[in-house]
Amino acid sequence: MMKITERKTKMANENKKMVDAITPMDEDFAKWYTDIVKKAELSDYSSVKGCMIIRPYGYAIWENIQKILDGMFKALGHENVYMPMFIPESLLQKEKDHVEGFAPEVAWVTHGGSEKLEERLCVRPTSETLFCDHYANVVQSYRDLPKLYNQWCSVVRWEKTTRPFLRSREFLWQEGHTLHETPEEAIAETEQMLNVYAEFCEKYLAIPVVKGRKTDSEKFAGAEATYTIEALMHDGKALQSGTSHYFGDGFAKAFGIQFLGRDNQLHYPHQTSWGVSTRLIGGIIMTHGDDNGLMLPPAVAPVQVVIIPVAQHKEGVLEKAREIFEELKKDFRVKLDDSENTAGWKFAEYEMRGVPLRLEIGPKDIENGQCVLVTRHNRAKSFAKLDNLKEEIAKKLDEVRDGLYERALKNRENRTWAARDLEEMKKISAENNGFIKAMWCGNPECEDKLKEAAGVSSRCMPFEQENISDKCVCCGKPAKSMVLWGKAY
Repeated sequence: MMKITERKTKMANENKKMVDAITPMDEDFAKWYTDIVKKAELSDYSSVKGCMIIRPYGYAIWENIQKILDGMFKALGHENVYMPMFIPESLLQKEKDHVEGFAPEVAWVTHGGSEKLEERLCVRPTSETLFCDHYANVVQSYRDLPKLYNQWCSVVRWEKTTRPFLRSREFLWQEGHTLHETPEEAIAETEQMLNVYAEFCEKYLAIPVVKGRKTDSEKFAGAEATYTIEALMHDGKALQSGTSHYFGDGFAKAFGIQFLGRDNQLHYPHQTSWGVSTRLIGGIIMTHGDDNGLMLPPAVAPVQVVIIPVAQHKEGVLEKAREIFEELKKDFRVKLDDSENTAGWKFAEYEMRGVPLRLEIGPKDIENGQCVLVTRHNRAKSFAKLDNLKEEIAKKLDEVRDGLYERALKNRENRTWAARDLEEMKKISAENNGFIKAMWCGNPECEDKLKEAAGVSSRCMPFEQENISDKCVCCGKPAKSMVLWGKAY
């Protein structure tokens, strides 16, 4: 019978062949990312320039993300709706700041068949205007509020540079759009949904995030305030992973949305929107992956446990593996690989696909009433009794989640610095990728100068403020807030 050490050696030899197609991340991070996306069969390039094909394995991750978030939204009273994918130009033009913010990225439909349209139609880059148009028709009284709507759909933005999951001309997302009686209620909703995103990323995706407010130059077009969760990738670049916007009554006034209040007077409602997208899949890859492939958090992994029969040609091995599969599939997303590929090939294949837990079962294991469990994030091997397998697997999956989170948090801590003046910031930025904490006076000119001089953008003004110094890192004038700066995707 092959021992664990022998299995490990055999796996190492075959694993080497498996990962030849993956460029080491320290050599070329962008190429590493693309290699993993292709090798793990998450997506493929499309004949439509700038658009991607999301393959079954990649889409299964999105389905799991969608399922968890949808449950979180509905638990807070939100309902799903669906709006048209086309927006008449006149409708888009109603909110000046909004249209100007999106104008460079808009795709236009000018013909229906051979007939030229009387009015151009925009393919939705986002759906605020459509929701507003609808709300104007269905909201008459304070009794009609709040309206807590969400939509799962695709949107189109004509990006010049694209990368699978991170930036494409069409992408999948959810967009929540809510309407409230008072500004206090709307602001509370905006903050609540940002907290939902933060909880989802940290609890289910094992990605630590910083919550904060965007500067005015970085906020959503048409918003009074934009809140964000910022994550740090393995290479030290930031990824905006979810946003929540407070609109005030600007859209309501532009679209003539009014309701009869409790005082019997007409009022404008206050509005929010919030969203996350398939960009989260890119975040998972870049936060957790290694040179051998993906590492998937158990909550969203299409396969949580893969069963590998060892010496499956021997009597009773496949039968036992199938028995375990039937038992486990009631509680976990589990796959049995009983193909004719070697065990070593299978080990490397599912490691590359990021399956959180591997279960090995061979003749000697069966004899001893046990199996071998291997966790993907640290390759730790342990024996588990077959009569207590479900509990042990649940425990191991929690270990994977916690291990991924701790490792990502450590990376962020190791890549976070503080700068007290411009020269110090320039030096840190030139030598490192990561978050830089520095004070800011609130002047957009200083923000622009930092982009030019240090190559960093403002990621957010964290809710948890620190007093790095009393002076702006750029101009030396009295500081108003601490800002998290960095390079970003």
